[in-house]
Amino acid sequence: MKRATLIGVSALTLLLSSCGDGAEKKANERLEAARVAFAHGDYNDAKIQLDSIKILFPKAFEARRQGIVLMQQVELKEQQESLVYLDSMMQAKQEQFDAIKSKFTFEKNEEYQRIGNYFWPTQTIEKSLHRSFLRFQVNEQGVMTMTSIYCGPSFIHHLAVKVIAPDGTFAETPASKDSYETTDLDEKIEKADFKMGDDGNLMSFLYLNRDKKIKVEYLGGKKYSYQMAPNDMAALTNIYELAQILSAIDHIKKEQEEAQMKIQFIEKKMSEREEKETAQ
Repeated sequence: MKRATLIGVSALTLLLSSCGDGAEKKANERLEAARVAFAHGDYNDAKIQLDSIKILFPKAFEARRQGIVLMQQVELKEQQESLVYLDSMMQAKQEQFDAIKSKFTFEKNEEYQRIGNYFWPTQTIEKSLHRSFLRFQVNEQGVMTMTSIYCGPSFIHHLAVKVIAPDGTFAETPASKDSYETTDLDEKIEKADFKMGDDGNLMSFLYLNRDKKIKVEYLGGKKYSYQMAPNDMAALTNIYELAQILSAIDHIKKEQEEAQMKIQFIEKKMSEREEKETAQ
């Protein structure tokens, strides 16, 4: 109880001092500290100083007005520098992508696809007929997908995949949300799709064990297993690394757009304020 009373008295004392004759002077001291911080590129400290003026000196109207002006300058400079940094990051990632994109096969049907997909050349459809394997692809936005493909004389009705390393560690997908079965002449074909993030970390597990021999099991009505081929492991490795680059590029693009929108908003506010002050 005594501690609560002391806190209340301290808060009241601070409030009273902020309303006294020296309020404007103290507010101006903090305003000057914010200007110095801004000049040195310490934008966080500048904003802390400016926020404290509003909280501690609510009646220091001139200092608060100048604080608003300075806050807009701080926020504008922050976003401008952020945009420069993002542009440099984008350039670096774009150079990484340009250096390796020719290794991949790009597929996009302009009639019905808004986003194209990259494949490893050994896993294109024409090179992968009549075999069971894990197929990997990544779209232009960096979203990686794995398709478990089964080809055989009878259906196994698989919906999930398990991969096992030589030491017994394993990863397993949940049941696929996108699967189908069909028949081509006497061949039974099944496919199940798994997106990165909804794959039980199976693709990341494969990447971490990319130098090992991996056993693949299809789980469903009947169990079916095989050893993952070296070419398919190479596909996983290269598509996984491409996905990291494309995902980073997509993320940077979104941050660039956000920074540009913030700059436009701040500049509009600054223009409105200047017009208002001129009219007065």
